[in-house]
Amino acid sequence: MAGIAVDTDRETALQRLAPAHAVCLDQSGFDPKLLATAGQVHGGEVAVVQAPGSHAGVDALVTESRGVVLGIYVADCAAVYLADRRGRAIALVHSGRAGTTAGITARTIALLQAKFGIAPADLVVEISPCIRPPLYETDFAAEIAAQAREAGAGQIVDAGICTGREVRHYYSYRAERGRTGRMLAALQLRA
Repeated sequence: MAGIAVDTDRETALQRLAPAHAVCLDQSGFDPKLLATAGQVHGGEVAVVQAPGSHAGVDALVTESRGVVLGIYVADCAAVYLADRRGRAIALVHSGRAGTTAGITARTIALLQAKFGIAPADLVVEISPCIRPPLYETDFAAEIAAQAREAGAGQIVDAGICTGREVRHYYSYRAERGRTGRMLAALQLRA
C-alpha cells in the first residue's frame, strides 16, 4: 500500500497496515469488525470458527457462519480459498512450503467433508499469487493444486502469479528480504 512504511518486522508492518486493510475490507463489502484471522505458525492445523477474533496456532480457518470474515496474511505463501458450490461452508488456508508439506489443503478439504458433509467434488479451490520457481526452490503452488486434485476437489484455479517477480503489486518476503508488508486475503459466506 503506497505511503505506508512496511520495511520492518511482521508485527510492526501489520500494525501499520491495519487501517489500510480495514478500508480495503470495507470497500470490498466486508465488515472489518467480523474478521477472524489465523495465527499462522507455518503448520498444518485447521480450526472451525464461528466468531471474529484471532485464532492462535492454526494456518487454516473453516466456517459455516455468515457472520464471519475469514482472513489470513501472506507475503509469498499462498492464500488458498475453498468454497462449497452449494454455499454450506468456506475455508481460507495459509500455505507455504511447511504448510504444503504438512498437507494443510488436503486436511482442510477432509475437515469440510467430515464436519459439514461437503463432497470434495463440490469445492472450488483457488490459489492466490505466491512465490514460484525460479525465485523459490519449491513449487508449493503446484503441490497445493496436486493435493486438492488428489483430494477430489471439483475445480482448481491457480492465479499463476509470482509475488517475487511482481513486487510493484505484491509483497514478497523473499524478494524484500523479510522486511515487507502483508497482503490480507479475505473470504465470507454471503446470505
